[in-house]
Amino acid sequence: MTTKAYGAHAADKPLQPIDIARRAPGPQDVQIDIAYCGVCHSDLHTVRSEWSGTLYPCVPGHEIVGHVSAVGGAVTGLKVGDTVGVGCLVGSCQHCAACDEGLEQYCENGFVGTYNGPTADAPGHTLGGYSQRIVVDRKFVLKIRHPESQLAAVAPLLCAGITTYSPLRHWNIGPGKKVGVVGIGGLGHMGVKIAHAMGAHVVAFTTSEGKRQDALDLGADEVVVSRNADEMKAHAGSFDLILNTVAASHSLDAYTSLLKRDGTLVLVGVPSQPHPSPNIANLIFKRRAIAGSLIGGIAETQEMLDFCADKGIVADIEMIPVQKIDEAYDRMLKSDVKYRFVIDNATLAG
Repeated sequence: MTTKAYGAHAADKPLQPIDIARRAPGPQDVQIDIAYCGVCHSDLHTVRSEWSGTLYPCVPGHEIVGHVSAVGGAVTGLKVGDTVGVGCLVGSCQHCAACDEGLEQYCENGFVGTYNGPTADAPGHTLGGYSQRIVVDRKFVLKIRHPESQLAAVAPLLCAGITTYSPLRHWNIGPGKKVGVVGIGGLGHMGVKIAHAMGAHVVAFTTSEGKRQDALDLGADEVVVSRNADEMKAHAGSFDLILNTVAASHSLDAYTSLLKRDGTLVLVGVPSQPHPSPNIANLIFKRRAIAGSLIGGIAETQEMLDFCADKGIVADIEMIPVQKIDEAYDRMLKSDVKYRFVIDNATLAG
């Protein structure tokens, strides 16, 4: 089946309309007509070959929300018309220790990404959500309970939402815990909302005084301008967890020193250049940890979607037609969006 999409043929070429092939649904497959697709920094990195291994044509997009338009004969629990989502994964080995524990994102044989991953389908690699429809194995399709009016703002939950929810759940964040969120952008604004909804005391860290009120509006209890040494010092040794969403290389010492004994600084951004080596004494003398976290498995992503539906949580978005995607990438690089772009996939028909 031929489907309209938007993709790039080379790292130095703009995205443009292309026709792609989607397989006919097999017994375990679900075909989804895509309504909205969020725009992630990973899309830009991949399209512009800033991470090695980009395969062309490249059709990005892994924050997908839409409606089931066909199901395979062996599919249970989903029917035509259901509102569903697809996140960063469309496959994994299903038999390693990680997959057995529902941690497909850590598949020991390599998960299959929603785009730029290996597949038997033409052209030999997966093509993502900047398209009219997609066909996905039932195991990797998520149910969405948010109202139809919120679907565009649900799309970023499939990456930004789960990227922040997963470490908050793993480190048992809830009432009585103090959580810091570094960076108030596409990821950070979701981290503030989710940590607040979990009942934690949330402190947002930003380099910009101008974002103070924005962070409070998102649900932060306090805001610290990280360039202000006095504001930072006032929180020394007080955090259970600090979620660092900033992908630019920077010193981590300023944040590790704010952790309690046994506190953890969790990194979810991958800098293009390594962070400077941290002060090890900062870690040793308080048994503090620096850790990393990658999205979530399918079961946890479903849990996150249900949690956000129950709490009324969606992303703050700016909707764009797909024809403005390159302009959106350039604005995203300048942090000129509050806080996530979402493509209206109906514009692909134009």
